[in-house]
Amino acid sequence: MVAKIKSGDQVKVIRGKDRGKEGTVTRVLADDRLIVEGVQIVKKHVRATQQGQQAGIVSAEAPIHRSNVMLIDPETKEPTRVGVAVKEEARDGKVKVVRTRVAKKSGKELA
Repeated sequence: MVAKIKSGDQVKVIRGKDRGKEGTVTRVLADDRLIVEGVQIVKKHVRATQQGQQAGIVSAEAPIHRSNVMLIDPETKEPTRVGVAVKEEARDGKVKVVRTRVAKKSGKELA
């Protein structure tokens, strides 16, 4: 099972036009795409008037698919996949199964 990348995670683009760039996830969209601050591709569309003059530039965010990024491991500072660790915790006299996000390279538990 692979854990989802969340807002606030530091990621590095591993595939696509912006490969090698790092940034912070600011939004996770419903279709498994991410808006990453400092990395997102911006599409520019120029609108012209009847006289052929430029009327303005309209910018639109082009989100990156989650499969094109890797999480930056806070311990090693290297890109890593995110996994899920399952452990049992005793709470209020009951044993509860807890799933946590883990950086696969270092095994460090993530927020």
